[in-house]
Amino acid sequence: MSVRSKNLSSVFYADSYHPIQAGSIDGTDVVPHDNAVYRAQLCSSIGLYDPHGDRKATGDPYCTLFVARLSRLTTQDTLHKVMSKYGQVKNLRLVRDIVTGDSRGYAFVENETEREMRRAYMDAHHLIVDDCEIIVDYNRQQLMPGWIPRRLGGGLSGKKDSGQLRFGGRQKPFRAPLKSIPYEELKKLGIPPPPEGRYMSRFQVPSPPRRERSLSDREEDSHRHRRGSDDRYRKEYALRSSVDNKEEHYRRSSRHRDDDHSRGRSSSERSGRYHERSSSEKEHLHRRYTDKDNRSSSEKGHRHRSSTDKDKHSRKRKERDERSQRQGKYSRHSPHED
Repeated sequence: MSVRSKNLSSVFYADSYHPIQAGSIDGTDVVPHDNAVYRAQLCSSIGLYDPHGDRKATGDPYCTLFVARLSRLTTQDTLHKVMSKYGQVKNLRLVRDIVTGDSRGYAFVENETEREMRRAYMDAHHLIVDDCEIIVDYNRQQLMPGWIPRRLGGGLSGKKDSGQLRFGGRQKPFRAPLKSIPYEELKKLGIPPPPEGRYMSRFQVPSPPRRERSLSDREEDSHRHRRGSDDRYRKEYALRSSVDNKEEHYRRSSRHRDDDHSRGRSSSERSGRYHERSSSEKEHLHRRYTDKDNRSSSEKGHRHRSSTDKDKHSRKRKERDERSQRQGKYSRHSPHED
């Protein structure tokens, strides 16, 4: 791929609005090329336009989308139904002509959350509504520094037959410059130069600006994240413990079943082996077990007799001792001694 063809497929987008740069296809012009650009530059230099002075522009700008190229027949209810597929619509304002009351072909849609706005920003672009291909962009009126609307010669995109094409937006980005970049002239006019080496392709979508969070918001988010992480860890630990307990119970029950099965199998094997023996072996085993039982019973009887004899001898010894004590008592108190 040649350098020229590579530059044709490389683009970049404007982070801030400058009327002279917006009128250039590669963002390197240093003089206005039409009267509309000159008018927009004049409004920007003397501060004739206040982007926050529109009383109708209400709501959170970070949750608001700009929807353009709508059909003149598209109603507010139809657009509300279409945009509700991507999130809950909090507010919708279809811009109408102040005299006739007809739709002017664009609207502002505010979602409940910034995440829903970004989802609609990614998925609703180039959607077909009432046979018209719509374009979706973030609220540049309040979020893009230096913004000048189209009625004052600014804006972005546009159609070729209108003679007022503007570049740097989502629909018509800047092309990578094919000629040398006049850095000194751009710096004098306050125009940011093209980001050499950091160009994007036409298939990459620029991200809308994010809300700047304060220190307290970041601390609250981090605290919420830690709390959510702790809760998630406790749930995972409880789930893991329950699974381990179930596995341990299953292992014990299976081990118990295996032991019962092995015991039953061993007893059945022993009985089978006994029945398979010959009659002489059976008789020999029977005699051996019988002799063993007789010996054990005789030993028990002998132990019983021996204990009985010991009791009998101890009783006789006790009687002799008592008798000898009585005889000695009478002999000490005999009258012959006096």
